[in-house]
Amino acid sequence: MSSTHAEVRFGKNVFIGGHSVANQTFNCQRRGEYHVYDGKPAHPGCAWRSNSDGSRTKVCHLQRKR
Repeated sequence: MSSTHAEVRFGKNVFIGGHSVANQTFNCQRRGEYHVYDGKPAHPGCAWRSNSDGSRTKVCHLQRKR
């Protein structure tokens, strides 16, 4: 499994693994991390986590929609 890190603004009708992420903005202070699983993830859903540099990361564990 690999991950990708970028600064991005999602517009209308944007989906990751079948889940809507429309109208969300991420930058160096507000980050997003999405993990998409074929099966059921151990801890499904999204949560905000604080980083040591004062920024926050939205971590989402999502099951791929078929």
